[in-house]
Amino acid sequence: MFIKLYLIALPVFFGIDMVWLTLVAKNFYTKKIGYLMAKNPNLFAAFIFYLIFIAGLVIFVISPALEKKMWLSALLNGAFFGLVTYATYDLTNLATIKDWPVLVTVIDLLWGMFLSASVSVISYLIATKIGL
Repeated sequence: MFIKLYLIALPVFFGIDMVWLTLVAKNFYTKKIGYLMAKNPNLFAAFIFYLIFIAGLVIFVISPALEKKMWLSALLNGAFFGLVTYATYDLTNLATIKDWPVLVTVIDLLWGMFLSASVSVISYLIATKIGL
């Protein structure tokens, strides 16, 4: 079941996050933290992040929601999972990097919540639709 849910959640997450990163937030991040950004991102590190993050969503959010048969659980726990995981990065940066913008932290926390909740609910609905 884990592999099937993982294979559902991965393209959903990737699709939504790529729209965010390439169309919506690219200019925002460049303006706010461009001085910290690499000219060429480390795609291997990004790939590893995606693999780990999706596993966390499947194990801690999507599977339990399916067991309970509660899409609202996927929504709420997905949002909380996104808050916790994105806060780990952003609040650490806010605490340790000189002049890290508070606005970047706030936007990232909101994005992490939206992204994780959306992926969790969409994956839940797809899994339910195909009978998992």
